[in-house]
This record gives sequence, structure tokens and C-alpha cells, in this order.
Amino acid sequence: MDTVISEDEQQFLMIFEAARDGMVVFDPFSGRVLEANLAAAVLHGSAREDFNGSNLKKFIHPDSLPLFNKSTQIIRKNRMFEETLQHVRLDNSIINIEWRAVPFKFQGKDCVLALLRDLTKRIQVESRIKERLLARVHEQNTMLEISKTLASSLAWWRGLFIEQLRKLMKFSYAIRLVEEDSNLVIVVVRGKKKLEKLLPFQIQQDGKQTLESLVKGNFPVRISDIWSDDPSAISLRKLFKNDSAFFLKGVKSWMWLPLINKEKHISVIGLVRKNEKPFSHHEAEIAITLANMAAVSLANAELFEKAKAHATLQERERLAQNLHDAVNQSLFSAGLIAEVLPRLWEIDLDETRRSLEDLRHLIRGAMAEMRALLAELRPTTLTDTELGELLLLLGNAFTGRTNIPVDVSVIGDGKIPAEIQVVVYRICQESLNNISKHAKASKVEIELRHTSLGLVLDIRDNGRGFDTTKLIPSSHYGLNMMKERAEAVGALMMITSQLDQGTKITVRWGEMEE
Repeated sequence: MDTVISEDEQQFLMIFEAARDGMVVFDPFSGRVLEANLAAAVLHGSAREDFNGSNLKKFIHPDSLPLFNKSTQIIRKNRMFEETLQHVRLDNSIINIEWRAVPFKFQGKDCVLALLRDLTKRIQVESRIKERLLARVHEQNTMLEISKTLASSLAWWRGLFIEQLRKLMKFSYAIRLVEEDSNLVIVVVRGKKKLEKLLPFQIQQDGKQTLESLVKGNFPVRISDIWSDDPSAISLRKLFKNDSAFFLKGVKSWMWLPLINKEKHISVIGLVRKNEKPFSHHEAEIAITLANMAAVSLANAELFEKAKAHATLQERERLAQNLHDAVNQSLFSAGLIAEVLPRLWEIDLDETRRSLEDLRHLIRGAMAEMRALLAELRPTTLTDTELGELLLLLGNAFTGRTNIPVDVSVIGDGKIPAEIQVVVYRICQESLNNISKHAKASKVEIELRHTSLGLVLDIRDNGRGFDTTKLIPSSHYGLNMMKERAEAVGALMMITSQLDQGTKITVRWGEMEE
């Protein structure tokens, strides 16, 4: 007599056979496979007739056997088992399998029906995505550090920018070209010691060639093969010929990187690769982003030097307007972090929290920097605002710029002449600048005490300090400027410092009689 199969059983068998994922019915006590579809057998690298009747445990990786044994206990309690186990195929390769198993009646016996889904490819894809995201986070964090490094000084042009760029991409060596008296001159080489000894190196030309002729606007020029017939490659070979041909010896690919400020070329960087793959579009985007920040920083540094030299109100206002770009750099870095956060959230919560903390510091720092810059733009702010509030503003801006905490405390209150307030503000401002440049401190304290006779300002840091019995280094010229400011309004400034014990600057006005 033929076995009669119900309509429900027929539908189940159709689903069982057609399923793209593996489906297995097995005995929970012995682990013996009672029935498996073709997809389950193929998943384990086995023929279906061999897979049916085999012991499922022999396909479970030893590390996953405890979970497999636990599954039978869960299923016996009439609950679903969901877990990821490692299986071993017949060729001994390891695959990751997502399990979904439930109790099931098969041929009148209590069995288990398991749906098996291969996660190996998905895990590989997720791993690659995570690697790319972490690489982007590393790039953004490095770019943030580089933006902080571009300080208000021209010294970094001696090659520091190229060294910072090397943190984000590989290249064999790099050069920097400038125009001097209508000639192109190599003033920096990094990565090739023999060439560094030749600097400055003037490139001999048959005709006039400018920085603008090497690049087109504010865009990098990538040359995959400098020996090809590409017009940019031909132009490069014409530039480096005769006495300068050795610059191209063994070189495979090249990238010109323009540094432009207000539509004027400051200089051009040449990045060189010998055996590595050509520069990618992504690398070009990173490089031009840093180049733009560097150009802004250089322009701001030049304005800052001019402002200190002239020390006029007009120059200070112009300085404040141009330093506004520093806020844009902070917001740019914040934007980079914000872009990657949604994807990073799904992959690495610890890295996400660190990025969120970086984002918070950037935004707070940008806001504090903006308020300080607005105060510089409106000089009356320095006289109309309470001195304690001004010092707190300086402290917040300093923390946002350097990540060094500043504790500002004000004791008492009192009205002081406008010229005294401006001098005290400037001395505090210069003190914080010196701390950020030289002290290597991790904490700063500012205390302002109002008394019936005048005021006392103390600025302390826990940095490396210096020996006050010796001449003040030339790099600390700001200390002499601060003393001159104090003396000009009848105030007294004292410096107390010891090596590795930090530095304390005290300003007294109206207190000298005590």
C-alpha cells in the first residue's frame, strides 16, 4: 500500500528541496542526519547520498562542539536555537554557519530541523568593510594631527609638511619647487640624502617655465608612467633633463601637488614613486586636502609674523580675520569624523566612542576659538568685558586648540583701567602661546585675584620648565615682550621656573607696596 502524503507534507518537501540554504533533519541524541537537502550536502562538500546518514558532529569544528551540544538541550525545551557555529568541510576548510534549529517530528520521532546559512562570504565582506573604515578613521585622525602640527611658524616648510604627508601615503622621495627670479628652484628634498646635499638646486631651462605650467589650477597632476607619451609625462621629462636628469633615475610614477593661496602658487610639491603602484585618485584627494590646509596655515603664519612686527590695531584686526580659517580647519576635521560615524557605529563601538569624543573636543574648540577671534575683531570687547570672562575665553580657546585643560579661577571683583586690562589680557594670551609651543605641559592654572589695591595674576603650568639663572632662549622672545608690556603700564611681571617643575608667571599691578 502506497504511503499517503498530506498536502502540508507535500508543500514542506517542495520547500525543503528548493531551499537555497541548507536544511537538515537530524536525531538530537545521536547526531545522525536523517534527511538533508542538496544545498546542505554541497555546503559541506559532500554528495547528498553520503551526507544523509552521516553523523553531523563530524562536520562541526571542535571549538563549536560545546555550542552544538547545548543546542539539543535548548531544543528539547521547545525553544529555537540561534547561533553561529564553525563547520569543517570534507576538504578540511572551515566555514561559518548561521544555525536556526527547532524541534520537529520526522517519521513519528522527535527530531531537529535546522536551517544552515553560509556566512563565510558575508564575514569576509564585513571584514573588508571594517578594514576600509578603520583605514579611513586612521586617515582622518592623522589629518587632524597634521592640521594641529601646522603651527603659526614658517619653520615647517623645511620639510615637516612632507614628513607629515608620508604618514598617509608611501612615496620614494619628494621635492618642493619655488619660483625665484623667474627660475624654478628645488629648495626641499626628503627621502634622498644625496639630493639634499645639492640644495638649493636651480633647474636649467631652455625657455621660461612657471609653477602654473606644471599643474592646472588647484588640482594634483598624476603621472602613472613618466616614460609614456602622456603630455604630462613629456612635460616632466623636458623639465628634468641634462644636469637635472638624475632626478628621474629609476622613477616610475609622479604626482605634482600645488599649494595655492588666493589663486597664487606658493610652491609645488613633487611626490615620486619608483616601484610602487601609481598614485590613486583617493591619495590625490588626501594630498590636496592637506595641501590646502598647509597653504592656509602658511598664509596665516605670515600674517601673524607681520602682526607681531607692526603691533598695530589694524594689523591685529587683519590677523584675526585671517585666523578665522583655523576654525574652518577644525570644522573640516569634525565633518570628516561625522561622515564616518554612522558606518563605524555598526562595526566598532569603542572606536565610535573615541571618535565622538574627538568630535566633541573639535566643536567645543572651534566655538571657543571663534569667540576669541571675534574679541580680536572688536577691540572694545577687551575693555568692555570683565577681565575674568576674557581669561576664561582664552582658556577655553587654548584647550580647544591644544587639548590641554585650563583651570581659570577669579577671586574678588573690581574695575581696573582699560589699558591695564588689555595688557593683562595680552600677557595671559602670550603666556598660553608660549606654553603650547615650549612647555609640554598637561595642565594649566590661571588665577586672578582682585584686591582693594589692584590685582594679581598667576599663570602656572606643570611643563618642563627652564633654568631662570641662564639667558632666556631666543625662541622665548615673547617673555621679554611681556615684561615690556607690564613695565609700560607700571605693572611688575615675575617668572618662577625650575627644570621639570613647571613655570609660574605672576603679574602685579597696584600691589607693589604690600
